[in-house]
Amino acid sequence: MNNISVIVFDLGKVLIDFDYDITREKLNSVEENLGDNFLKYYQNNYEIHRKFERGELSEDEFVEKMLKVLNNKVDKEFFCNAYSDIFTVNQKVVELLPVLMKNYQLVLLSNTDPIHRKYGWGKYDFLKYFDKLILSYEAVSVKPEEKIYKEVEKYTIKQPDEHFFTDDIQEYIDGAKKRGWDAVQFTGYESLKEELVKRKIILNGAIP
Repeated sequence: MNNISVIVFDLGKVLIDFDYDITREKLNSVEENLGDNFLKYYQNNYEIHRKFERGELSEDEFVEKMLKVLNNKVDKEFFCNAYSDIFTVNQKVVELLPVLMKNYQLVLLSNTDPIHRKYGWGKYDFLKYFDKLILSYEAVSVKPEEKIYKEVEKYTIKQPDEHFFTDDIQEYIDGAKKRGWDAVQFTGYESLKEELVKRKIILNGAIP
């Protein structure tokens, strides 16, 4: 019998998918290759975004840097929308949330930034099922740093082994396991459901 009382979900590539090609196309519509050049820079200088996710760069500082890369061909509003309108909901996984919330604390643990929240995923209704959102830019820490997992425990007031976590990135799963959490890499809805059934978090046949 497991000891789990908290279920922790990653956001990107688990509850929602994202596609930066949408950003590329929107920027390319302003000027030829503008989006291609931006995405190349963004991917080659990911440490800038990681600082933004960690809360080490303010929204204004990040936007200023990105607009400079874009040769100021767009304004802040256009950039923020193009940068954030990239998400789609993974409906099957989201449908697990109202079932799980009946018996478990639900926590969202995401490496994210305030622009993506404000202009992108923050509008989604499924967020209401979570007891708490632990977001990297607010926690001033990113997965797989120990501090961000401790932030979850500080909220739940539960022992490490009472937490079950799923994330699409194995490195972040390993970080959770180091804390003593039960954690599995997310590879799809069916495999997640199997892991939940295996732990008797949901009953086999209870969810189609």
